[in-house]
Amino acid sequence: MIVAAIDTSATVIEWALSELLRHPRVMKILQDEIQNEIGNKRMVEEKDLKMLNYLDMVVDETLRLYPVGPLLDPRECRESITINGYFIKEKTRVIVNAWAIGRDSNVWSENAEEFYPERFIGKKMNYHGQEFECIPFGSGRRRCPGIQLGLITIKLVLAQFVHCFNWKLPCNIDPSNLNMEEKFGLTIPRAHPLHAIPTYRLASDANDE
Repeated sequence: MIVAAIDTSATVIEWALSELLRHPRVMKILQDEIQNEIGNKRMVEEKDLKMLNYLDMVVDETLRLYPVGPLLDPRECRESITINGYFIKEKTRVIVNAWAIGRDSNVWSENAEEFYPERFIGKKMNYHGQEFECIPFGSGRRRCPGIQLGLITIKLVLAQFVHCFNWKLPCNIDPSNLNMEEKFGLTIPRAHPLHAIPTYRLASDANDE
């Protein structure tokens, strides 16, 4: 579980940071939230995560657009059934497209392709797959067993990245021109690795706290 979480968590963190670089407004709101809750004299710790509501929304929105696995594990239909006019024969292998579900404009409105964390104001993502508008970790008894580990890792690393550093793209690249092409596979990493320049932003004595 730990080994599997390394690649998937790193991929989600890279997508989240990419979207934050493309949306300076969102980056500032997130940095301000952490600044108000934590200050600038120490790093974010795991115990602080429960106070960071906007961070939750940023991670929810990232997982909606970039689910850990775009295609869930294959399932076998136990009996013949018709769903929305589609006949599925018994023993048919069914592969669920979690990537497409999270971008369905019938569920997420016309801006479904837009990175907009505020869509989760007053709403929590159900990561256990009991609400099917977004299932980045799958659903049922065979959903990902590392949900909690993965979420804590993603939130803690992302919070520390944006709290400890200001970020900018190299070569004066305009954020709107950042290449967001995906590389399809068991996971969906960026087709081109993200390159960004950090500038330390905590108080000079933060490492001594």
